[in-house]
This record gives sequence, structure tokens and C-alpha cells, in this order.
Amino acid sequence: MFQTVSESTLRGTRLPAKDNPLIQTRVVNSIREVGKQAWNACFEDEVEDFDCILAIEEAGIEGFAWRYVTVIENGTVVAAMPAFITSYQLETTLEAGPLRRFIRRMRGFLPGILTLKLACLGSPCTETGKPGFCANVPPERQPDLLARLIAGFEKHADDEGCSLRGVKDIPEPCASAFAPVFAQSGFASIPGLPTACLDIDFHSIESYLSRLSPGTRKDMRRKLKSFDRIRIETRTELADVMPRVLALYNATRSRSEWQFEALTAGYFAGILDRMSGKSFCTLYFAEDKLLAANILVHNESTLIDKFFCMDGEEGRAYDLYYLSWFANLRYCIDHRIARYQSGQAYYENKLRLGSKLTANTMYFKHRNRAVQWLLRLVSPMFGVDEPPGAAS
Repeated sequence: MFQTVSESTLRGTRLPAKDNPLIQTRVVNSIREVGKQAWNACFEDEVEDFDCILAIEEAGIEGFAWRYVTVIENGTVVAAMPAFITSYQLETTLEAGPLRRFIRRMRGFLPGILTLKLACLGSPCTETGKPGFCANVPPERQPDLLARLIAGFEKHADDEGCSLRGVKDIPEPCASAFAPVFAQSGFASIPGLPTACLDIDFHSIESYLSRLSPGTRKDMRRKLKSFDRIRIETRTELADVMPRVLALYNATRSRSEWQFEALTAGYFAGILDRMSGKSFCTLYFAEDKLLAANILVHNESTLIDKFFCMDGEEGRAYDLYYLSWFANLRYCIDHRIARYQSGQAYYENKLRLGSKLTANTMYFKHRNRAVQWLLRLVSPMFGVDEPPGAAS
């Protein structure tokens, strides 16, 4: 489906001769070619580490060709980012409405309209696209290394025939720190979906409830009574229920206005297998009927809610969204995890339940200057409106 990386690219794309000859950028097809130790050295304390990225790579997600970009200095990987190549429909980030419906109707007559071959830094399956740097790289060197990483990836994008380049979900304060690098590289920015997080600085559910508004607290106490009608299982293997989990996931995805990648059974199984000891799935049953599944990953300090999928009608009847929220808070309390990250979208409930939002920024660039000018002009239509509570 996509071009393979040439042997010259696998050996590394060197920067211009005026630069340090002992530094090179390298773009490869598999994270295995970077190596677990080298990759994780650039992403210390990140939950979505080498094992997570490898599980994504091996999941068989259609429409994506994976790439991994590194900057190597004196034989050591000092900077790294995942990346991907895909055919991107520009209305993907448009909110549901007349314009998006119009564009999709037009595809019936002009299938290729507003579809570009995209080379993007970041991953469609991780929470943010923050670049990674080796621990011994001082902060003042990071902008230069990021610029080298971008330059190397742009050369690869040229070789792959990608007219559109992007950078996905750079979080604050990283986006502010590196804004000059992206600007100097010719990228324009648009707001991405913020990330919702809750600090677990309480020692019990009762203490947590006491912090909510009186109306929310009363509502939550009523919803928590549904725990008496639900059986909960925590699993690290899903083979016997995988068809039902996939059905719940696909139903949940079809209800969402934000759709990009379509996950597979290999993704769910791979996360639980590759991230053994750092991942689990919580299942919610009414009698013997599986109504919801929640995939989570974690390290010692952060629990990330990757996907919550449920039967829409029956799930709401049992208040399963809220039961999963409180089950995850209990997990954090029991395991002394300091941060619960509940991800992007559906912010109203998350803010109501005490979460704070961290802004993310996306960047784009077209190699044709006229098209880039046009994309800059219309980019406010494709950006995400920042909900109340997003950090600046």
C-alpha cells in the first residue's frame, strides 16, 4: 500500500555537511530497529513506552504505515518520535455539521477531494505526540535536535511523495517551548483536543466526593448504587470475550464524531500482552451479558484510560461510564497512583468530575506554498474549539 523505506534511508539520512558529521537522522519502518533500551531512554517515565508502540505497530491497523525517526549522535539515540504515513481526509477534524456532511457527499462524485497523502510525526494511537530526548541532553539543546528530527522526517516525506506533513498533539508546555522550531520549519498550528487529567491527591472515594459540587455529589451517590447490579472483572487476557469487546468498540466508535484509526483485536490483545504488568482491561457485566470494557495502561505514577466502550442503551441504564470512572479512581487509590488521565473528548463530564485540561497543539505544512497559504486561511475551520478549563 505504501512505499517501503530505501536502503539508503535505513542507513540514515545525513544532514548537510556544514553540520556535525557525527550527528544523523534516521527513519525506519519498525521500532525494533531502534531498540527498546534506546527508545525508552528518550521517553523515561512515559506510560506509552516501547512496548506500547510495538503493540500498536503489530496490531494490523489498516491505512497506516509506521515510521520511527531518531537523531543519533556518536552512535547514541539522543532524540526520537514515532510517525506514520496515511491518506488523510481533511474534514476528519471538522465538527459534525453541514460542512462535513457536504464534503462527504461530494466524495461520492469526487472520491479524492480533500484527501492528501500525509506524513505525520506522532502516533494516532497514543495520547500525545511529545518528542523524546535522552536524559543527558540539556534543555537548551533540545530545540536544535527537534529541528534536525523534523528536517530528516521531511526529507523522508519527500521521498515517499507526501505533500502534507503534520505533527500530532504536542502538549503544553512543550508546544510553547518548541513553537519557534515549528515556525522556523514552516509549520502552521491549530488547536488539538485537550487531555483531561485528575490528580489523585485524596485517600478515599468519600474524600473525593466531598470535593464535588453538592449537585454532582448527590448525582454520583445515586449512580454509584448501580454497583450493586453489576459484576466487574479485571482481565489481562480477552480471547473468550474478544468478539463482544470488538462489537462494543465498533458501536462506541460509530457514535463518536471523532474518528481516525479503527482499532483491531490485535491492538487490544497486543496492549495486554506487550505491556504485561502495565495494562489491564476491566469488564462490566449485567448478569452474564458483557455491557462495557475499559482498556487501561499505567506506570507507577499515572493511569491512562485508553478506551472505554459500552453498549449505548444498556450501558447508560446502568450508569457504566460513571461506574468505570469510580472503579478507576479506586485502582489509583489502592495502588498509590497520583494521576488519572482520562484522555480526549467528552469534556463536560470530566470537568464536572474535577478533571483539569491540558491544551494540545497540532501542526501542518504543505510543500506547495500556495496550498499552504490556502490551508492557513481555512485552518480555523479544521481546528478544535478549546473547551472551558483547558490550560494555556
